[in-house]
Amino acid sequence: MGTYNLLLSGRVQGVGFRYFAEARAARYNIKGYVRNIYDNKVEIVCQGEPDNLDKFILEVKNGPSFSQITNVEMEEVIDSPVYDVFEIKY
Repeated sequence: MGTYNLLLSGRVQGVGFRYFAEARAARYNIKGYVRNIYDNKVEIVCQGEPDNLDKFILEVKNGPSFSQITNVEMEEVIDSPVYDVFEIKY
């Protein structure tokens, strides 16, 4: 199991991005969270099996149809807590 932190920039707020990420997390059995943060970015912490993480990350890098992602920063998280669910944080 792996854990990654993603920061997505561009038109990612106000376009349903958090709900899109939540739906994709359910599809691929990903745990963690998504939230809007400063500078109009979205942060995702995702945890799951490597194959499922790859598929999830690929889909969120493309985003929902109204989004326009200009940059993705991705970092593996070492010694992460274990997440039980995927949730939208406000």
